[in-house]
Amino acid sequence: MLAGEYLCKVDEKGRFIVPSPIREQIEADGQTVMFLKGPEQSLLIYSTREWEKVLERAKTSLDEDQSRLFMHSVVSEAGSSDIDKTGRILIPGRLRKLVPVDEDQEIILVGLYHRMEIWNPSEWRRYLARTEDRFEQNMAKIQNLL
Repeated sequence: MLAGEYLCKVDEKGRFIVPSPIREQIEADGQTVMFLKGPEQSLLIYSTREWEKVLERAKTSLDEDQSRLFMHSVVSEAGSSDIDKTGRILIPGRLRKLVPVDEDQEIILVGLYHRMEIWNPSEWRRYLARTEDRFEQNMAKIQNLL
Protein backbone atom coordinates (compact mmCIF):
# COMPACT_ATOMS: atom_id res chain seq x y z
CA MET A 1 0.00 0.00 0.00
CA LEU A 2 1.50 3.29 -1.11
CA ALA A 3 0.67 6.25 1.10
CA GLY A 4 2.07 9.61 2.10
CA GLU A 5 3.23 12.83 0.52
CA TYR A 6 6.94 13.37 -0.19
CA LEU A 7 8.86 16.38 -1.44
CA CYS A 8 11.59 15.15 -3.81
CA LYS A 9 14.41 17.01 -5.57
CA VAL A 10 14.76 16.46 -9.30
CA ASP A 11 18.27 16.60 -10.75
CA GLU A 12 19.23 18.16 -14.09
CA LYS A 13 18.66 14.83 -15.88
CA GLY A 14 15.11 14.47 -14.55
CA ARG A 15 15.85 11.89 -11.84
CA PHE A 16 14.60 11.87 -8.27
CA ILE A 17 15.40 9.70 -5.28
CA VAL A 18 12.42 7.61 -4.27
CA PRO A 19 11.82 7.85 -0.51
CA SER A 20 12.78 4.58 1.16
CA PRO A 21 9.29 3.53 2.37
CA ILE A 22 7.99 3.85 -1.18
CA ARG A 23 11.12 2.39 -2.79
CA GLU A 24 10.90 -0.80 -0.72
CA GLN A 25 7.35 -1.39 -1.85
CA ILE A 26 8.12 -0.68 -5.51
CA GLU A 27 11.22 -2.88 -5.50
CA ALA A 28 9.16 -5.74 -4.05
CA ASP A 29 7.23 -5.63 -7.34
CA GLY A 30 10.35 -5.32 -9.56
CA GLN A 31 12.81 -2.59 -10.50
CA THR A 32 10.72 -1.00 -13.25
CA VAL A 33 7.90 1.54 -12.97
CA MET A 34 5.47 2.79 -15.56
CA PHE A 35 4.68 6.49 -16.00
CA LEU A 36 1.37 7.70 -17.46
CA LYS A 37 -0.33 11.02 -17.96
CA GLY A 38 -2.46 11.72 -14.93
CA PRO A 39 -5.28 14.11 -14.17
CA GLU A 40 -4.60 17.80 -14.61
CA GLN A 41 -0.83 18.39 -14.64
CA SER A 42 0.23 15.20 -12.88
CA LEU A 43 1.81 11.87 -13.73
CA LEU A 44 0.76 8.44 -12.52
CA ILE A 45 3.36 5.85 -11.53
CA TYR A 46 2.65 2.12 -11.29
CA SER A 47 4.94 -0.69 -10.22
CA THR A 48 5.37 -3.42 -12.82
CA ARG A 49 3.02 -5.74 -10.95
CA GLU A 50 0.29 -3.10 -10.61
CA TRP A 51 0.65 -2.04 -14.26
CA GLU A 52 0.17 -5.66 -15.32
CA LYS A 53 -3.04 -5.74 -13.24
CA VAL A 54 -4.27 -2.60 -15.02
CA LEU A 55 -3.57 -4.18 -18.41
CA GLU A 56 -5.31 -7.41 -17.40
CA ARG A 57 -8.39 -5.49 -16.17
CA ALA A 58 -8.46 -3.60 -19.45
CA LYS A 59 -8.31 -6.82 -21.45
CA THR A 60 -11.12 -8.45 -19.51
CA SER A 61 -13.47 -5.50 -19.08
CA LEU A 62 -13.23 -3.47 -22.29
CA ASP A 63 -14.80 -4.36 -25.60
CA GLU A 64 -12.67 -4.30 -28.75
CA ASP A 65 -13.27 -0.62 -29.55
CA GLN A 66 -12.67 0.46 -25.94
CA SER A 67 -9.55 -1.68 -25.76
CA ARG A 68 -8.19 -0.12 -28.93
CA LEU A 69 -8.90 3.37 -27.57
CA PHE A 70 -7.21 2.43 -24.27
CA MET A 71 -4.14 1.16 -26.13
CA HIS A 72 -3.95 4.25 -28.36
CA SER A 73 -4.60 6.89 -25.72
CA VAL A 74 -3.07 5.36 -22.57
CA VAL A 75 -0.64 2.56 -23.31
CA SER A 76 1.02 4.26 -26.27
CA GLU A 77 1.72 7.32 -24.09
CA ALA A 78 3.23 5.31 -21.19
CA GLY A 79 6.93 5.36 -20.42
CA SER A 80 9.00 3.06 -18.24
CA SER A 81 11.99 3.66 -16.02
CA ASP A 82 14.13 1.50 -13.77
CA ILE A 83 15.11 2.31 -10.22
CA ASP A 84 18.91 2.62 -10.27
CA LYS A 85 21.31 1.35 -7.60
CA THR A 86 21.09 4.64 -5.69
CA GLY A 87 17.27 4.58 -5.60
CA ARG A 88 16.68 7.14 -8.33
CA ILE A 89 14.04 7.04 -11.03
CA LEU A 90 14.28 8.95 -14.29
CA ILE A 91 11.05 10.63 -15.32
CA PRO A 92 10.76 10.01 -19.09
CA GLY A 93 11.49 13.28 -20.92
CA ARG A 94 8.26 13.61 -22.90
CA LEU A 95 6.22 13.00 -19.74
CA ARG A 96 8.42 15.25 -17.59
CA LYS A 97 7.15 18.21 -19.60
CA LEU A 98 3.61 17.54 -18.30
CA VAL A 99 4.68 18.33 -14.72
CA PRO A 100 6.35 21.71 -14.96
CA VAL A 101 9.27 21.77 -12.53
CA ASP A 102 9.91 25.14 -10.89
CA GLU A 103 13.34 26.69 -10.39
CA ASP A 104 13.75 24.82 -7.11
CA GLN A 105 13.58 21.55 -9.06
CA GLU A 106 11.14 19.84 -6.69
CA ILE A 107 8.18 17.54 -7.15
CA ILE A 108 5.55 16.15 -4.79
CA LEU A 109 5.24 12.37 -4.80
CA VAL A 110 1.86 11.22 -3.47
CA GLY A 111 1.12 7.59 -2.58
CA LEU A 112 -2.40 6.49 -3.52
CA TYR A 113 -3.13 2.87 -2.55
CA HIS A 114 -1.60 0.95 -5.46
CA ARG A 115 -0.07 3.81 -7.46
CA MET A 116 1.61 7.19 -7.03
CA GLU A 117 1.16 10.63 -8.51
CA ILE A 118 3.81 13.24 -9.27
CA TRP A 119 2.86 16.91 -9.04
CA ASN A 120 4.56 20.25 -9.28
CA PRO A 121 4.36 21.52 -5.65
CA SER A 122 2.49 24.70 -6.66
CA GLU A 123 -0.03 22.75 -8.75
CA TRP A 124 -0.50 20.27 -5.90
CA ARG A 125 -1.36 23.09 -3.45
CA ARG A 126 -3.79 24.62 -5.99
CA TYR A 127 -5.42 21.22 -6.52
CA LEU A 128 -5.87 20.75 -2.76
CA ALA A 129 -7.37 24.25 -2.45
CA ARG A 130 -9.80 23.57 -5.34
CA THR A 131 -10.95 20.27 -3.83
CA GLU A 132 -11.24 21.50 -0.24
CA ASP A 133 -15.00 22.07 -0.57
CA ARG A 134 -15.57 18.53 -1.84
CA PHE A 135 -13.45 17.20 1.01
CA GLU A 136 -15.53 19.13 3.56
CA GLN A 137 -18.78 17.87 1.99
CA ASN A 138 -17.60 14.28 2.24
CA MET A 139 -15.79 14.54 5.58
CA ALA A 140 -18.41 12.57 7.55
CA LYS A 141 -18.11 9.57 5.26
CA ILE A 142 -14.32 9.86 5.22
CA GLN A 143 -14.19 10.04 9.03
CA ASN A 144 -16.32 6.89 9.29
CA LEU A 145 -13.58 5.02 7.46
CA LEU A 146 -11.06 6.02 10.12
